[in-house]
Amino acid sequence: MIRTLDLFFLLCLVGVFDVESHGVSVMVGDSVTLDSNASEIELKNEIEWRFNGILIANVIMGNLTYHDYTRFKDRLKLDRNGSLTIKDTRITDAGVYELSITSNREHIKRFSVTVYAPLSIPVVTSDISQCSSGSKCSLLCSVVNVSRVTLSWYKGNSLLSSISVSDLSISLSLPLEVEYQDNNTYSCVINNPLNNKTKHVCITDLCRLCSDEVLYGGGTEPVIRLVVTALVGLAAVAAFIVLLYDIRSRRDEQERHR
Repeated sequence: MIRTLDLFFLLCLVGVFDVESHGVSVMVGDSVTLDSNASEIELKNEIEWRFNGILIANVIMGNLTYHDYTRFKDRLKLDRNGSLTIKDTRITDAGVYELSITSNREHIKRFSVTVYAPLSIPVVTSDISQCSSGSKCSLLCSVVNVSRVTLSWYKGNSLLSSISVSDLSISLSLPLEVEYQDNNTYSCVINNPLNNKTKHVCITDLCRLCSDEVLYGGGTEPVIRLVVTALVGLAAVAAFIVLLYDIRSRRDEQERHR
């Protein structure tokens, strides 16, 4: 008997309301419409929109009211079929939006909205302190103040390594070791589901310091010392030649006066 009553109660609930869930992504600054997929709402129907459980808009007997003015001031628009448009989206607009339409039964739609910030081109640098004694060069690809992104190294179209983050406003770095005479095409890519930015890398330019390190055993400083030493040597030779010329000139002059 109890099982029969439980089944009857569940069937009643299904008849009273149904729930749909959707995921929505949008870039910061763009507009997004959370579609009710309903025909024009009848006057007797009640409509409610909530954001993370807080009432932000409702329609009762045809009268529209917007709430939570501080967060969404002048950025919400509710049309006649119950769809809600959010203009000039911000990171803080991310969350769960719930639409409730009540007539004979209650229809609920939930939208999980993710807001992505614009992406900047990654910065790639070479780290001379990590130059090996062989022929390798260490590169570092970095981005700052990012969230919900993936940072990746590619050799041509082949993925070499990647790192993902879901936290808000953090910095990411991804190292890569390459041959400094490598002629392949490398690139560092940052992406999210809506956008991506790519930095193409010239190995020859970035790894020139490492190349000098390997060839001269210490980077640019030994090269400078070598040049200075050579100049001092040339100056000494020039001074010696001038001295010999001066001695010879005096000797010739003395012989003429005898």
